[in-house]
Amino acid sequence: MKVAVIGAGPAGITAAYVLAKNGISVDLYEASGRVGGMAKTIELWDQKVDIGPHRFFSNDNRVNELWLEVAGDDYEMVDRLTRIYYKGKFFYYPLKPFNALINLGPIRAISCGLSYLKEMISPTKLNGTFENWVTSRFGKQLFNIFFKTYSEKLWGISCQELDSDFAAQRIKKLSLFEAVKGAIIGNRGNKHKTLVDQFAYPTEGTGQIYDKMAKRIVEAGGRVHLNTPVQSVATENQVAKSLTLENGETLAFDHIISSMPLTLLVDRMTEAPEPVKKAAKSLTFRDTLLVYLNVDATDTFPDNWLYVHSPDLRMGRVTNFRNWVPTLYGKEKNTILVLEYWCYRNKDEFWKWSDKQLIELATKEIKATGLIGDANVTDGHIYRIPRCYPVYNIGYKERLEPLENYLRTVKKLSVIGRYGAFKYNNQDHSILMGLLAAEALVKGEVADLWKINTDYDTYQEASVITKTGLQKIE
Repeated sequence: MKVAVIGAGPAGITAAYVLAKNGISVDLYEASGRVGGMAKTIELWDQKVDIGPHRFFSNDNRVNELWLEVAGDDYEMVDRLTRIYYKGKFFYYPLKPFNALINLGPIRAISCGLSYLKEMISPTKLNGTFENWVTSRFGKQLFNIFFKTYSEKLWGISCQELDSDFAAQRIKKLSLFEAVKGAIIGNRGNKHKTLVDQFAYPTEGTGQIYDKMAKRIVEAGGRVHLNTPVQSVATENQVAKSLTLENGETLAFDHIISSMPLTLLVDRMTEAPEPVKKAAKSLTFRDTLLVYLNVDATDTFPDNWLYVHSPDLRMGRVTNFRNWVPTLYGKEKNTILVLEYWCYRNKDEFWKWSDKQLIELATKEIKATGLIGDANVTDGHIYRIPRCYPVYNIGYKERLEPLENYLRTVKKLSVIGRYGAFKYNNQDHSILMGLLAAEALVKGEVADLWKINTDYDTYQEASVITKTGLQKIE
């Protein structure tokens, strides 16, 4: 059996790795010059940095075993520190009650408490929107402080236009009671990802895992084709037969696993019905601009990353790579920060800003926060990511459904990953999709990969990664 895998992000390269390990002939096609997708690691100013912050954490034993199999001993446990920056104040996340009380002030804290109690007594009736879902769970005041501004920066739409699926998948288990309990007795062992105190991190950056996978694919006889974008997948009588590269070359395969953007895949399939193609065109992705700043200091702020909720700042998140593992920066005396900005490249002029304009904006904003004190920014670098996040706007499920239904009828084709399945995956979800897609082929089975979502809880066996290996969760 000859298998093609489109895209070398976490989902695609995991599928190729598992296939090659099991002796199946596999060709992996990646449009860029590096594997890892949005989880790749790049070299910048003699240091290593990721494409934004990438924290690996999973409770799924299958995912953890595979990650450790590839990582070996080349990882450290990183103590997580993340905070929310809001109107000049820093709120610990997870919540620390005294910190929150001091930052909010007694009047606003009481107002938040009363707003929360109101929802506990008489909950807001759910109507399918993100704003409605969060308000009913936390109260209007906490929604406005800790959810509204950041979410609207990220998605570029009102929280009343954002589907509650985003909340249900990302924060469905988070409650004020859980957060306060964690602040008092600690969060270690807590299964909710946003409350985990430690995470495993490769010594040479997140992309080290996928670089190792690529090397092992080749060693097992597979082929990794970099700088080789795929144009389309061809079907005959609802069976995937071949793919066409952007250079015009057409190649036949027995099975195709795709992690290319779902919208592009379907739109370019000649047999796809017009209503399905129309539905594909109605789905949108949010685009990301990353501005890396080289700061002439080694001790700026202690966080791995900060969420920027202040409405007067355009950035949404800032990551400090000096607070991950020392092997990223070695002997260098500067700190690399990355500031994240989001837009729609086909609508917003912001996407077309020059590198100089973006670096000037990021420098101005990071100084405005006081995070780097009087330190100078000596250089900047821009990294653009088109189609970064699938947008869960109201009605997206109804528009996605025709694509899912159609692709279920296409044999010899599997779609996986954040791009490929239009799911807001973390690394572990994408790795699981790639793993299950490959295992199904190895066993000659058909896997319903659409069921793997960002809120799945069906762990066959639960565990967490520690410095000494896997630790089972009872």
